[in-house]
Amino acid sequence: MRSSDSRPPRAARFSRGLGLSLTGVLIASTMSLVAPAAHAADVPTPTAHYDMSHTGTTLTDVSGNGRNASLTGFTDASFADAAGDAVLRFKADGYAALPKGLVTGTDNDFTVEYTVSTQTSANHFGWVIGDGVGPWNTTQLGNHIFLSPRSAQGGYTDQVLAAIRVKNGSSNGESRMPAGGGLNPGFTTLTMVGAGNTLTLYRDGSVISTLSHTNALSSIIPSGTVLGYLGRSLYQGDALLRADVSDVKFWDSALTADQVSSSMPTASQKSATTSALLRGDVQAIMLRANPSLDSVSSDLNLASSVNGVALTWSSSNPAVISNTGVVSRSITTNTPVTLTATSSLGVLTYDVIVVAPNVSTDLDAISLASRTTENLPLVTKGAVNGAAITWASSDAALVTPTKADYAAQAVGAADPFRGGGVVARPAYGAGDAKVTLTATATLNGQTAQKSFEVTVAEKGRWAPDAGYAAAYFKSDGDEKIYQAATNGNDFFSFSPVNGGQPVITSTTDTKGLRDPYILRSKDGDKYYMVATDLCISCGTGWGPAQSDGSLKIEVWESTDLVTWTRTNGKNEGITINQPAAGMTWAPEAYWDDALQSYVVHFSSRLYSSASKTNSDNLHARVFSVLTRDFKTFTYPPTEWQNTGFARIDSTVQKIGDYYYRFTKNEEGGAADGLEAGKDIFLERSKVLTAPTTRSNWNADPETTWQLTDTNMTVPETGQAGEGPQIVKLNEGDPNNAGGDGYAFLVDNFGAGGYRAFVTTGAAIASSSQADRLSRRADWNVRPVGGLPASPRHGSFVSVSQSVLSAMQDWTSVKAVASTTTLSRDGRTVTAAVAAADRGDVAGTVTFSGDGWTQTVKLDQRSATVDVPANVRSVTARYDGYTDGRVTASTSAALTLGLQVSAVVANRCVSGKVTQMVTVTNKDAVAADVTVTSAFGTKQLTLAAGKSASTALATRATSVEAGTVSIDAVASATKDAKTSFAVSAPSGSCR
Repeated sequence: MRSSDSRPPRAARFSRGLGLSLTGVLIASTMSLVAPAAHAADVPTPTAHYDMSHTGTTLTDVSGNGRNASLTGFTDASFADAAGDAVLRFKADGYAALPKGLVTGTDNDFTVEYTVSTQTSANHFGWVIGDGVGPWNTTQLGNHIFLSPRSAQGGYTDQVLAAIRVKNGSSNGESRMPAGGGLNPGFTTLTMVGAGNTLTLYRDGSVISTLSHTNALSSIIPSGTVLGYLGRSLYQGDALLRADVSDVKFWDSALTADQVSSSMPTASQKSATTSALLRGDVQAIMLRANPSLDSVSSDLNLASSVNGVALTWSSSNPAVISNTGVVSRSITTNTPVTLTATSSLGVLTYDVIVVAPNVSTDLDAISLASRTTENLPLVTKGAVNGAAITWASSDAALVTPTKADYAAQAVGAADPFRGGGVVARPAYGAGDAKVTLTATATLNGQTAQKSFEVTVAEKGRWAPDAGYAAAYFKSDGDEKIYQAATNGNDFFSFSPVNGGQPVITSTTDTKGLRDPYILRSKDGDKYYMVATDLCISCGTGWGPAQSDGSLKIEVWESTDLVTWTRTNGKNEGITINQPAAGMTWAPEAYWDDALQSYVVHFSSRLYSSASKTNSDNLHARVFSVLTRDFKTFTYPPTEWQNTGFARIDSTVQKIGDYYYRFTKNEEGGAADGLEAGKDIFLERSKVLTAPTTRSNWNADPETTWQLTDTNMTVPETGQAGEGPQIVKLNEGDPNNAGGDGYAFLVDNFGAGGYRAFVTTGAAIASSSQADRLSRRADWNVRPVGGLPASPRHGSFVSVSQSVLSAMQDWTSVKAVASTTTLSRDGRTVTAAVAAADRGDVAGTVTFSGDGWTQTVKLDQRSATVDVPANVRSVTARYDGYTDGRVTASTSAALTLGLQVSAVVANRCVSGKVTQMVTVTNKDAVAADVTVTSAFGTKQLTLAAGKSASTALATRATSVEAGTVSIDAVASATKDAKTSFAVSAPSGSCR
């Protein structure tokens, strides 16, 4: 920012790697500006002057003294050109290291002039003299003087905070300047002057605070090469700065009040820079999904406040663009519109061209996965022009089309896909299937079609659950995702995985991850994880976190809980919340049978507008959106729970026909029928998305949510709780003796993390006001132990043995062993293949023997073949499957012997019973056959393919049923044998 001193021209110093277009800015003559003083005091040359000129990683000192600063984390895109004035946009992504020599410490005299604009309240430093990053009240933390332009500290919230710190014994040694107020609108110049033992702080030339102290500057100036920083705090855990900075100067002397006023940029200069930045920022916010103002086809965001400047909007053609930004799609030709924003700084005008809708544009905006494991989000309203879209399917049994007669359910959310996109995946082992989906879009009498080829993936391999996994974060100072796994199928045997190191550390958005929730997909072969985008340890206060928090959730998917990939393919979260929302906390998801979609719900404040200026109705509510792929979400969010009192942290479990919902009462005390604040309550409903407006014991669960328990954990744990979780226990878990077991967990956030209760589905389902689950004798909190150490607000999920082993070894899923066994019925041979984890087996079996082979596809884990007559011995090899999840295996040899059969019948000869045994040789070689019964033994020789009968006299008038043994051997070689018994019927000749 230009001030009264001279400097090199901007054009040679500014790089145009900008993310925003800032052309056409308002010139100073169009604004209400304050003229500079007529008589300026002589100002000494600063020891360094940073007007935000830069080259690469160097912040240039334009004073001529060559004291350039070193930049860390910034790129050319971090610098904006505001009407010829360079501005460094600190976004908690970088800082500048100041060189020694700017202030020497030979005496206590110095001056720092700092011109800044920020709407962010946080524990961040604008500048600091001193070095040594460390925790509060430690020797690692260096002595220093700092200024925070907009603080989140108690007593200084939204005000300038400045202090001097020289540690003395056990005292931290920090002396804060009295609070003197906040920044002026737009850019503000804050000047700190040290003169002797007095610090004076000026805001735009007026004194706002003074402090007397007994410290020496010589105790603060570091001995190394770094004097201090711009945008970096020395307090460990504080955030980097979020602010726009245009000008910084240092003097190794104390300026007078007149010199302070004369040195700083003039009001007109600051106003021009503010206006130029405002114009670009307004345009960036205004565009939403539109590529440019010359090509507008969807609604604009005409924000009521940007950069703390209130805006009032008007449109030259409200029928085409309303004063609130609604864009008409009824026009037939491209139409220009001028939008005007009036502010305290003057008037901003934007020339906009609204593009006439082309129905094909809505079809071109559709993106479907080329291969899917989930139902497909077949949109029925165009994303660009709002065209009505219907879908046809080449195979309705594989993927459903939209229904022309679709009717929404009576309560709860409507299916945005109107019955379309429901996928029936082929069975595991059947292979993928292909389908053609055709979208027809209609708008303003236009119709267009577009087809999409989609591969529907076969179902993944099923295996019984054999353990559990957990995901969680640790503390407000450790906002990363950690995971743990059980030692086998006992829920209370968790240990950390990945060597106890974080599994995911955020490098994007707020750079903090909290409240991770893992959901198993409806088909069980994939896991999704959602998490809160919030970093308290980065310096965000709880107040700003609720009023101006992230509108995103962070989303990943995995098949092994070891390797996680972003569902959107980008290293960033997904915006699902609306501009007027204050935060997006504790996202969770659950499958909705009625909608055939996942319901993602989260807690949020909702303001009356994106300006977030109102202070009423700011209780936390719970909102929901729908998704099928965790990449695209319905918008805007639907208000799911709003009783007028704060609710957060819902979690859901379906038991029988009802969904059961555990939620935290975030109020400090009893509210709306809930007996106690900061504790968990329980509701039930048959409709997952049914809205809730009251906590009501007598509500009808057929159409809304009925309260069935409240104040569930504090009486047992003695601690406030949040982040409830409910987990169905696996079959075979020793904690699940009756087979209907559930673990209910509550995060005692002030006392070490999760505590557990063990209950049953029947107990949860039977809870009522008259007989509450939490008031029963068997509702007891378990002793501490068996859960991950100090977990905070996480989730727990069942896993198969292969996933459990992968987590424990922290590697990819390995194939499980198999065994192949043979059995036969005559010459029909069956191979049965079993996996070591008792899960599914798909693929083929190859039978072989005596030069013969045949490959057969497995069906229900077995394969059957008829063996040729000349094959005497057979083995079978399970060949594996394309997914490589089960190892190959080979059976023991099965000897088939001769292919000989026999039947027994009775005849009456002279009033006595005679057994007639007929033997058939179906083999290719002659056989010697011995026939043995209770009435004697006979020998037969049968040629290949021949039959013969022999008679065994019983000498009895009647005989009971019995058996006849057949022993056969190859006549010539004696190398093939077979022995078997056949039934002999009873008979009578009386």
